[in-house]
Amino acid sequence: MNINQKDLLIKSFLCYSTISIAKAIVHDHAVKSMANVPDSIRSRSEELRNLIEYHNHRYYVLDSPEISDAAYDELMRELMRIEEQYPELATDDSPTRRVGAPPLEEFAPMVHRVPLLSMDNAMDPSEVAAFHERTARSLGKDEVVYCCEPKFDGLAIELVYEGGVLTRAGTRGDGSVGEDVTRNVRTIRSVPLRLRTATPPGLIEIRGEVVIFRKDFEELNRRRTASGEAPFANPRNAAAGSLRQLDPAVTASRPLVFFAYGVSERAFLGLDSQYEVLMRLKEMGFRINDDTRRCRSVQEILAFSSFLESKRGELPYEIDGVVIKVDSLADQEALGVKAKSPRWAVAFKFPPSQEFTRLKRIVLQVGRTGVVTPVAELEPVKVGGVTVSRATLHNEDEVRRKDIREGDTVVVQRAGDVIPEVVGPVVSLRPEDAAPFTMPPNCPVCGSALVRDGALHRCPNMSCPAVVKARIFHFASKDAMDIEGLGKKIVEQLVERGLVSGVSDLYRLTKDDLLGLEGFAELSAENLVQAIERSKRRPLERLIFALGIPNVGSVASRDLALAFKGMERFMQAGVQELTSVQGVGEETARAIRDFFENSENVKEITRLFASGVAPAEPAGPRTAGGALAGKSVCFTGTLSSMTRSQAKAMAEAHGARVLDGVSKNLDYLVAGKDPGSKVDKARSLGVEIIDEDRFLNMIQEA
Repeated sequence: MNINQKDLLIKSFLCYSTISIAKAIVHDHAVKSMANVPDSIRSRSEELRNLIEYHNHRYYVLDSPEISDAAYDELMRELMRIEEQYPELATDDSPTRRVGAPPLEEFAPMVHRVPLLSMDNAMDPSEVAAFHERTARSLGKDEVVYCCEPKFDGLAIELVYEGGVLTRAGTRGDGSVGEDVTRNVRTIRSVPLRLRTATPPGLIEIRGEVVIFRKDFEELNRRRTASGEAPFANPRNAAAGSLRQLDPAVTASRPLVFFAYGVSERAFLGLDSQYEVLMRLKEMGFRINDDTRRCRSVQEILAFSSFLESKRGELPYEIDGVVIKVDSLADQEALGVKAKSPRWAVAFKFPPSQEFTRLKRIVLQVGRTGVVTPVAELEPVKVGGVTVSRATLHNEDEVRRKDIREGDTVVVQRAGDVIPEVVGPVVSLRPEDAAPFTMPPNCPVCGSALVRDGALHRCPNMSCPAVVKARIFHFASKDAMDIEGLGKKIVEQLVERGLVSGVSDLYRLTKDDLLGLEGFAELSAENLVQAIERSKRRPLERLIFALGIPNVGSVASRDLALAFKGMERFMQAGVQELTSVQGVGEETARAIRDFFENSENVKEITRLFASGVAPAEPAGPRTAGGALAGKSVCFTGTLSSMTRSQAKAMAEAHGARVLDGVSKNLDYLVAGKDPGSKVDKARSLGVEIIDEDRFLNMIQEA
């Protein structure tokens, strides 16, 4: 045990002794003072404590929040105001004295040697200014330097390294005791198992956030929907649910990313500032957020926050504000901590993207796997700059849990600023005749009796017209066989007229068949027949994705195509051979085997090949000798001669590594029309910016 650890233990003992004595002295005074508290205030404080504890449990333990962060913050603020006015109501078990909720019983507890605290929130510029004034006054300084970092919307964890080797990892829990998730954290590739330094500290505790990138979140939800599972509401829930799996193999299959943002004690690294700590952590092998800035005034903080908020939608991960930390570690130590948060930091939250509208009715949508999903039809409303008129309600249990009813005035937000979500109803505005939602017993399309499958309801009839339409539309979609001109309305007509009942029927369509459909003339019918014909030679990865195998998205399809080279070998592969492919876990491998063990699926693939479908051989990984070999490329804005997906594929085929964001390691930023803030960042980092013509010329010249 080193000197700092001994000091900490001594301080803890003295602190707990002092608290025990203080409790005895204060008890009588508290009893007397309680008589002066109005009954309505006492009742409201108890109600708030119960409410907050309930939502803590939903958020931290079950990973299933019922209210927005803004609504939760308002409950906490109201309770804090009451306890400030009536200190005698501030009980030891008040949620204002704690950070989160106790750990789940399935995991072993992990005690945080130094409490892993949360932060107070600042909701507007005036509260940021008030935080600065308090800080400067406490330190006796006119100027305070702050380290400002994006506030991740993920799951906080602590990593413990002994002798440079990862030995333990735990969630925040209640701040003092979390859940030991060491086995799961070891599966996260961005977490070093051994620190990259020749002289590691004997002990160091790293704090950071586990997140899922937006594109990975979308792919994960596509896989879950395809396999009949309910999609995650947002990336934060997906990250939390993935990290807290009892089976590490499930965690390993999820695309988790860890960003480090600090250490529990400054003595570990012997540095003077938070910014230096971040740089040292980067040297030691951790991923840190490059969008970090030192600010020397409230004006600089607000300008940086505005900059981050403006580029929020372009970031590959979710952020919901800016964390403002006093940069000097000595000043942090001098300022100290409160019961649940440090005095030297505050989270400046971005305003939530929420609006009110009326839920006109709840309709049922049948997907390609037969899952029947309730969908809210809304009076159109602009949320975060996008008009929202429909939002998935996931399943019957979710609708009943939130008590959402037709005719309700509801709060709508874009979860993660992307997916429209109904947060909940405004019960006080509910019509008197609004009835609770109940899933009907039969499929709304074919009338088959619905089957309950966990939280989901499923139509078991794979010949159900809605299922057939959804499968065909997916097969023809841009990321699949890319049959140009075959939209939903045309697919509906083809199925309803009995012209197609499976995807292989598309390749038997004639121009005369199409001329009998609404909206078709000679030229449009000929164009669609030619588009269907061209799709016969799509790459193998496109065909694999088009089949709609549960859990197999576009990325996994490419990996499988590269591994097996041909459809026949892929169809015959066993679970062990499938799991040897990078990114394919046992769950996905079993879903693939189940798909090919269904005789109807095999017959449909046989019919596809008999119709002339002959997928092109995989192009293979990037070649070392391409025109852009060894270069990294990022695309922004709208391209005139190709889609973004086509441009990425072209760049990869010529040896480039395609990135989603701009960093100093980027070689070229290809800017189309309306490129956004990526151009500004590229200029500031000295990254070469080229237009679409220059990009194409580079490839053609080579």
